Amino acid sequence: MERVEVLKGPASVLFGQGGLGGKVNLVTKQPLRDPFYFVETSVGSYNSYSGAIDLSGSLNDSKTVLYRLNASAETNESFIDFYDQQQYLIAPTLSWQISDRTKLTLEASYSLAEGPYDFGIPAQGSVLPNPNGKIPRNRFVSEPNLNDTSNGAFRIGYNFEHRFSDNWQARSVFQTSLFRLKRNTVFSFGLQDDLLTLERGVENFDYDENAYNLDNYVVAKLTTGSIKHELVAGFNLSKTDTNSKALFNDTTPLNVFNPVYRTATEASLPDFDIKNTAQQLGFYLQDQITLAENFKLLLGGRFDIANQEFQDLLNQTTDFKQTEAFSPRVGIVYQPIQPISLYASYSRSFNQATSAFGAALPEPERGTQYEIGVKADLTDRLATTLAFYDLTRTNLSAEDPNNPQRTIQIGEQRSRGIEFDISGEILPGWNIIAGYAYTDAEITRDNPSTVGNQLNNVPRHALNLWTTYEIQSGSLKGLGFGLGAFYYGARQADLANTVELPSYVRTDAAIYYKRDNYRAAINIKNLFDTDYFVSAQNVNRIIPGDPLTIQGTISWQF
Repeated sequence: MERVEVLKGPASVLFGQGGLGGKVNLVTKQPLRDPFYFVETSVGSYNSYSGAIDLSGSLNDSKTVLYRLNASAETNESFIDFYDQQQYLIAPTLSWQISDRTKLTLEASYSLAEGPYDFGIPAQGSVLPNPNGKIPRNRFVSEPNLNDTSNGAFRIGYNFEHRFSDNWQARSVFQTSLFRLKRNTVFSFGLQDDLLTLERGVENFDYDENAYNLDNYVVAKLTTGSIKHELVAGFNLSKTDTNSKALFNDTTPLNVFNPVYRTATEASLPDFDIKNTAQQLGFYLQDQITLAENFKLLLGGRFDIANQEFQDLLNQTTDFKQTEAFSPRVGIVYQPIQPISLYASYSRSFNQATSAFGAALPEPERGTQYEIGVKADLTDRLATTLAFYDLTRTNLSAEDPNNPQRTIQIGEQRSRGIEFDISGEILPGWNIIAGYAYTDAEITRDNPSTVGNQLNNVPRHALNLWTTYEIQSGSLKGLGFGLGAFYYGARQADLANTVELPSYVRTDAAIYYKRDNYRAAINIKNLFDTDYFVSAQNVNRIIPGDPLTIQGTISWQF
């Protein structure tokens, strides 16, 4: 990746379906005209080793055909017993500058991750008291001989751009993504009444997903009198085929305080065999209107026609659903003075709903968001943003509290909150990224027993601070230091709000040195070895955070 962009707020009108809270946009590395060669290696705690290469340059004398190749391999263990994972990646990219106005880029990648699956530990003995004591956070609740997971993803696509003039351009983007997941594991249920013995099952799960996405749009800059327009119009066509099937069996329980691991047998009882085909056609139009240099208006809309065909091969049943939806988007920006931008927005979203196993859910997910805020450029290198939002989502997918292997839909959830961010360079060499979020996320319409409950894994208060300083001159030029603190408030472990994860503060640090084409760094996570819990899948699967972890990295560019 060249960079990771976190786009906060509604972003679902253009280029595809999606939610309202935000998007994480992964920007891939693009080919370079001049030769570029990069090698990196790292060593860390728990036998973590990795290596990576990044190569780029031209394939012809005129430098109109360029390439880039990224590849990496990593192996690592964990503080959790019997944990050993390997990850591999290769990602070639080829670009062709057909003319000064036309460019074609071909991208592909293959990634593979193999290793065990971590099911966490039960709440009693971790975040709740247990008369038998405290469960060690490194406890492995599966079986060493039967906990294998393989995630493989192959992606290939193109990006075609053509500029008719300085004011008109067209773009076509297509991507195919083939995802394969195989999991053969012993998983955990709940503790028995003695609070010693953990009930377990054995699962054999196969999941295949083939996704195809085509986006075609034009961008036009027009002027009507004194008013400027930037129009975006296009259509999006997508199709996703999923196949998922699973076998289950009960298996021997485990004493979580004095585990004796056995040779488990593989699952043999069929649980489900599901095939799902989802198709969607969306048309969108957006106009960014400059009414004055300090006053801009955004008007957009997207109309989707979506359908799903769901086949239960085990029970030999078929279901078909089709939905049409219109998702508007309105935004306004006013600058009373050049460094200050006041903004407000309204947006709706639409998303076809599927379970974690690829099964169709009864209703599509819809969302509505209102947001107002202010952005201030304190200097030309330091900016801050303050936002207030109200976001409502209906038919949200969630884990069934009575069966973690199933997915249910929440009638309605609402998130209201305040977010404050500041980032940039305070002084030469001194950079900061800081933020605070207050989030009130609750179920507003569902079963009476859950209405008013807080959403799981969402803290009311979260605070982050990361700052670095790099020496700018002298013999130590290029030497830098980083220090950060991350606070997460108490969070609910389940939608029933029966268990609460405690708040925590984690401190990270770094020291690095870069000079010419050489860079070395030591990164420290959880500097004070804080014992904390990062999240929960449910009350029987509480996920501990990593203890003190150190990683050293050396890289060369030539």
